[in-house]
Amino acid sequence: MMREQCHRPMAVTACQFEDFSVCEIGFSSNERVGEMRGSGFKRVVLGVAASLLLPLGVAVTGSGTATAAFDPSGFDFWVDSPVMGPIKSRIFRAADGNTNRVVYALDGQRAGENLSGWEIDTNVAQVLTSWNINVVMPVGGMSSFYADWNAPSSFFGVPGGAGSSAQTGSGVTEVLSAGPGKSYRYDWETFLSNQLRWALRDRLGFNPNRNGIFGLSMGGSGALTLAAYHPDQFSYAGSFSGYLNISAPSMRELIRVAMIDAGGYNVDSMAPPWGPQWLHMDPFVFAPTLIANNTRLWIAAGSGTPMQQDLDIPLGAAADRLIRGGPLETLALANTRAFQAQMNFLGAQNVVWSFPPAGLHAWTNWQDEAYRMIPDMSANIG
Repeated sequence: MMREQCHRPMAVTACQFEDFSVCEIGFSSNERVGEMRGSGFKRVVLGVAASLLLPLGVAVTGSGTATAAFDPSGFDFWVDSPVMGPIKSRIFRAADGNTNRVVYALDGQRAGENLSGWEIDTNVAQVLTSWNINVVMPVGGMSSFYADWNAPSSFFGVPGGAGSSAQTGSGVTEVLSAGPGKSYRYDWETFLSNQLRWALRDRLGFNPNRNGIFGLSMGGSGALTLAAYHPDQFSYAGSFSGYLNISAPSMRELIRVAMIDAGGYNVDSMAPPWGPQWLHMDPFVFAPTLIANNTRLWIAAGSGTPMQQDLDIPLGAAADRLIRGGPLETLALANTRAFQAQMNFLGAQNVVWSFPPAGLHAWTNWQDEAYRMIPDMSANIG
C-alpha cells in the first residue's frame, strides 16, 4: 500500500505551484525496490541507451541554450588543491551580509573552466542571495562526478595530452586531448570537504557547518555523496535529475559513453567497477547513511516532456533540446524513482520528493526546481 502526503512550499519569486504538488511518498514493501533494480529498470536503461546514441555522440546535461552571462555581483575565490592545483569558485554574498548561511551549487557533466552553468544559464544565485544565503559555485570538474578519482583519466595507458589540445565538441575525438583531470588526478570530494571548506571559513568567515549543497545530473549525485560522508558540513542536499542508482544494470556503460562524450574521460580511471570507490559514489548504496545522518534531502526529476519555455525558442534549438534532453531525463527519472523506492523501503522521513509533470534534462527544468527547493533549504541550514 502506498501513502502520499503533499507539501506546498511558500512562494518564490517567478515560481508558481498550481500545476503540481511536491510530495513525500512511501512504499510499504520491497517489491518496488526489486522492480526498479531489476528487469523493469533494465528495460528503461536499454531504451534510453538507444536514444542516446546520436550522431557525434551523446550530449549530457546543460541542454539549455542560454547565452553565457557573467554576474558582476559575484567574485572569484581561488583555493589551492594539493592534487589539482589552483581551483576557482564564484562567491555571491547574502543580501543581509551574514556569514552563517552557506550553500554550494554543483554543476553538470559539461562543467566549464570559466563559470558555473548556474551562473551562465540561471538567476539562481540572485534568488538565493535575496533569501540571505551565501552561494559558493565551484568552477570546473568536467565529468568528475565531484569524486576523488583513482587515477588521471587515460585510455589504454596513454595519458591525456598525448593528442591535440583542441576542443572539437565531440569527446570521441578528445580522449587523448589535454584537459582538467588528465595530467593530474581529480580530487574533488577532498577539495570541497577540506581545502575549500576551511578557506571559506578562514578568509571569508563563512560557517563551515550545516551548509547546504545541491546540483544537477552528475552534480546531484555528487551533492548526495558529499552530504552522506560529511554530515557535519552539510545538513541539506538537493539532487535535480541526478543519477542515483549507478550500479543498476547497464548504468556504468551509459556513464562510460557520457564521460567520453563530455570531454573524453574514462570511467575506469574514476573508479574500478563495483569496487569500494564505485559503491562510495552510489546513492542507492549509501541511502542508509543519509537516513542515519538525518540529512534533509530534496530529490527531483522531470518527466522527460518539455516545459513551455523549452518550446518558446527557435524550432531547431527546441527540437535538439527535446531529442537530447528527453531521453536523458527519462533515465534520470528512472534512477530517481529507484532511489525513492529504496529510501522509502528503509523508512526515510527526511526527504521531499518533487516530480513535476514536465521537464527535460535542461536548465529550464533545473532553475525552476531550485526555486521550489529554496524555501525548504533556507529552513534547514545555518
